[in-house]
Amino acid sequence: MSEAWTEQHIPDQHGRVAVVTGANSGLGFETARMLAEHGASVVLAVRDVEKGKQAAARIQGDVSVQALDLASLASIRSAAADLRATHPRIDLLVNNAGVMHTPKQTTADGFELQLGTNHLGHFALTGLLLDRLLPVPGSRVVTVSSTGHRLRAAIHFDDLQWERSYSRVAAYGQAKLANLMFTYELQRRLAPHGTTVAVASHPGVSRTELTRQAHVAARVVLGWLAPLFQPAEMGALPTLRAATDLGVVGGQYYGPGGRREIRGYPKVVTSSPESHDRATQQRLWSVSEELTGVTFPVG
Repeated sequence: MSEAWTEQHIPDQHGRVAVVTGANSGLGFETARMLAEHGASVVLAVRDVEKGKQAAARIQGDVSVQALDLASLASIRSAAADLRATHPRIDLLVNNAGVMHTPKQTTADGFELQLGTNHLGHFALTGLLLDRLLPVPGSRVVTVSSTGHRLRAAIHFDDLQWERSYSRVAAYGQAKLANLMFTYELQRRLAPHGTTVAVASHPGVSRTELTRQAHVAARVVLGWLAPLFQPAEMGALPTLRAATDLGVVGGQYYGPGGRREIRGYPKVVTSSPESHDRATQQRLWSVSEELTGVTFPVG
């Protein structure tokens, strides 16, 4: 049996610049903390700057805070401009931030909130920062998905923004499926360059604030199941392995190795057959470019 991959397996990160979205709490905080404690220069890209500063104060290492609201293309463009001005190179972008099972809402640009934040926001941010990663050998884009990509999940091109009907669970499934399709299509486009790779991860079932906007009944059930959840520092390990393990290959997907990928130490896992549909990946990419106005310097 292979050795369990833990925080102690994170290689020395000195000299690496990492940007982590949603890093003021939960999985993002633990990801940023462990990267910084292993030597990386880490940017906490967060919606609430004050909470970001409080999180940064709890981390030992080189940490800074960048305002970023993934539900606003204007904020994303402003954050990308700031990051480009202060960082001529970026070694690692961790697309971690997300919302889950929210009531029907829209972003500042009129996108359904879960798709807009979890997928379109990260799509735009990645496209605007990619030329800072491309020249850097070994650079990575890690996007956090979820086992929820299997639940009632499809890309509803005929009603992408859920204007005709709305399901919290199905909308979340669409957004998390989009995260994986984005990763696989991005890797295909990055491959000829030979420097940057795209990888995905998921945290299993972890104790975080992500479910705070879920339906009341869902929160009650989750409360009963809470003793089965793993702590955020364990949930962050698949992302950290995807971000730092020297054996990572572009296009891989990391998750907990335990039963049904609920908890456990990180390993390569599989995603749904739907997530590998190349025609849908390419169509989603084109639609995402149209909606965000962001085109990538690859592919």
